[in-house]
Amino acid sequence: MKSKRQYVMRARADATAQTRQRILQAVFDLHEEKLSVDIALDDVASRAGVSVQTVLRHFGSRDNLIEATTEFANELIVQERRAPAGDLRAAVRAIFDHYELRGDSALMLLAQEFTEPRARRITDNGRKVHREWVKEVFAPQLDQCSATDAEARTDLLVVATDVYTWKLLRRDRGLSRRRAEQRVRQLIDAVLALETEGDTDG
Repeated sequence: MKSKRQYVMRARADATAQTRQRILQAVFDLHEEKLSVDIALDDVASRAGVSVQTVLRHFGSRDNLIEATTEFANELIVQERRAPAGDLRAAVRAIFDHYELRGDSALMLLAQEFTEPRARRITDNGRKVHREWVKEVFAPQLDQCSATDAEARTDLLVVATDVYTWKLLRRDRGLSRRRAEQRVRQLIDAVLALETEGDTDG
C-alpha cells in the first residue's frame, strides 16, 4: 500500500514538473515570435496546452513567470554554447550554432530593452552570460596575459563574438555561415595576437 502511494505521489510530481517545463518552453518559444510586452498569459497557456489558472498556480504572476523563464533560458543557452576551453574553432562553431538558432530572437529582445523593463533584465543578463562564456572558453589564452591585458582582450573578444557581429556579417552583409565564421575567427586571432601594452586612457 505504501509503495503504491509513493508511486502515485512520484507520478504526480513528475506530471507537475513536466507541466512547468512545458509552460517555460512556451514562454521561451513565444519570445522568438513576439515582442515581450505582447506576450499574454493566454498566449502562454494556449501554447503550453494548459489553462491560465494552471500557469498562475505554478508561477503566481506574469513577472514570476518571466523571471523563471530567464533562468530556464540561461541553462538552455549555456548548454547550446558549450565549447572546450582553448579550442577556438569549436568556440566559433558553437557560438554560430547558437546564433543561427537564437540570434534573431535575441535581436528582437535587444530592440525592446530601452522601452520594456523585462526585456532589459533579460538582455542585461544575456550580456553577463556572454562575457562569462568568453572568459571560460578563452581562459587558456587569457591566462597568459596580465590582469589588465586580459580584461582588455576580454572586451574585444566579447565584441568579436557578439550577436551584433553575427548580424552584421550574416544578416547585413549576407555572408555565408562559413565565410562569416572565418571573419570572426580572424577577429579573434587578431585580438589574441595583440602586443601587451596595458590600458592607456586619453
